[in-house]
Amino acid sequence: MAQTEGFVTESDNTVTVVLDTNLTPELVEEGFVREIISKIQTMRKEADFEVTDHINVYQDNSDKIAEILKAHADEIKDEVLAEHIMLGQMGGYAKEWNINGEKVMLGVEKTTDK
Repeated sequence: MAQTEGFVTESDNTVTVVLDTNLTPELVEEGFVREIISKIQTMRKEADFEVTDHINVYQDNSDKIAEILKAHADEIKDEVLAEHIMLGQMGGYAKEWNINGEKVMLGVEKTTDK
């Protein structure tokens, strides 16, 4: 059986399964969203926040990450209990990350908003 780049095949007797392993722009963007959420959750833990604490999120130094945060703001806010996402500014516990090759500064701080 021939293998084609971007596809993986596996056969067992008379059954063959083919998986498309090409990354679409949507899949790449979803990967960025998952990584951003993971980094924010890591920062919450490092800053010693309680799991129920609501936070503000700050982002700076990456237009690409800013666009992803804007496009997926509701999903990200729900996942990390964020009340606000502030783009182009920094505050709270801040840290530089490399997210899929994009350098970005992220910050988190507890908020009194509920």
